[in-house]
Amino acid sequence: QVHLVESGGGSVQAGGSLRLSCTSSGYTFLSMAWFHQAPGKEREGIAAIDRDDSTAYSDSVKGRFTISKDNADNTLFLQMNDLKPEDTGMYYCAADRGLMTAIEAGFIPRDSDFDYMGQGTQVTVSA
Repeated sequence: QVHLVESGGGSVQAGGSLRLSCTSSGYTFLSMAWFHQAPGKEREGIAAIDRDDSTAYSDSVKGRFTISKDNADNTLFLQMNDLKPEDTGMYYCAADRGLMTAIEAGFIPRDSDFDYMGQGTQVTVSA
């Protein structure tokens, strides 16, 4: 059974950094992404990466966040720099067994398009 487990969330002041991790048990996915859900808002895709290391970012995080992966450990990362109060919320890791061509084209698929989603980790950024 596949499990995605996020870690690395916490509280930080504006301008600070955090690094999120997502480990997957026993499976290597061809497409993975991070989603953010701010309080009272819908979940949105913020970064995605595919098997070939093509990446896509939302405008809200471009230039501040970096998505990467370690294939040997089946781990996905999200380096978050220059954090802002609006980055506060839950962060979810998503994974798909297939190669999602939208990522190479610079788009982040919808959360419902992914096969698996983790339980999330909380990030709080204070002003």
